[in-house]
Amino acid sequence: MLRIGMLTSGGDCQALNAAMRGVVKCVYNNAKDSVEFYGFEDGYKGLIYSKFHMLTGADFSGILTRGGTILGTSRVPFKTIREPDENGLDKVAAMKQNYYKLQLDCLVMLGGNGSHKTAALLKEEGLNVITLPKTIDNDLWGTDMTFGFQSAVDIATEAIDCIHTTANSHGRVFIVEIMGHKVGWLPLNAGMAGGADIILIPEIPYDINKVIDKIEERDARGSRFTILAVAEGAISKEDAKLSKKDYEKKLETYTFPSVSYELADSIAKKTGKEIRVTVPGHMQRGGSPCPYDRVFASRLGAEAGKLILNGQYGYMVGYKNREMIKVPLEKVAGKLKTVDPNSDIIEEAKLLGISFGD
Repeated sequence: MLRIGMLTSGGDCQALNAAMRGVVKCVYNNAKDSVEFYGFEDGYKGLIYSKFHMLTGADFSGILTRGGTILGTSRVPFKTIREPDENGLDKVAAMKQNYYKLQLDCLVMLGGNGSHKTAALLKEEGLNVITLPKTIDNDLWGTDMTFGFQSAVDIATEAIDCIHTTANSHGRVFIVEIMGHKVGWLPLNAGMAGGADIILIPEIPYDINKVIDKIEERDARGSRFTILAVAEGAISKEDAKLSKKDYEKKLETYTFPSVSYELADSIAKKTGKEIRVTVPGHMQRGGSPCPYDRVFASRLGAEAGKLILNGQYGYMVGYKNREMIKVPLEKVAGKLKTVDPNSDIIEEAKLLGISFGD
């Protein structure tokens, strides 16, 4: 008997169900012994508080195209994972106890950066863990691609596409705020695909005067509008120079809903132009996975299933140079894959005339 636990952790995204389905189909189709799958509800919370249910083949029928996660998800911050909960429960000990109570052979975790820290911790505690790289931010170290990213790029790009016609009709400056708190892969790719004129990402602090220079340059060429794709974590050069303590102090008195509205205010005051802000928000995480993500997540799931059948634990299934690889969890946890300001894609975007405000 092979017993496998599964959970989805952190923010949801497209293709979580497709990835789980890939694991299950691979194991069911190739295991020599009987198999039982247990789904932990709402991420690590389910593993901590023993909230789970047995999964059957019927649970995975028809979910390849379904967004979200059939198991539910939640965020359990790694920085508090060693701290007892409000009732004094040792969360790490509880997770281990529930793992052994179900006599699991392996735990499959689908999650992003923070979730991988907890997965690496559980590996250190002696549990058999395999993970799959899930995040719309594409910021996990050790893999060229994460599932959910391409679907989010498609949605964010469509938002920018839709803005083009109204921006042109009214002759306005439009700011489209794209998810990306710490890294800029999503706004960079969506911005390029959507024909944004200015792209602002966390890795390249912007100078507001350079942003305005680009807007005025387009005006001088007779362009009726300018579109900015702005990461939610974009930061000005002035703020980037602040210490972490001083920056957090500034945020305590921050009067704008987000950086996009601060930008809109600054541009309007300096140019007198009419500025509009659009925030697609959680739409970028929702809906059906695009065909690429369906295939990619299925492949990742199949590779994870193969590792389980071979008894190879303690790895994240990754994707490097168009090949599936296995990456030790301790090498993944706590590392972000950021956009290199000197990378080819940034240089090529600049050659196309895109400004990064630097």
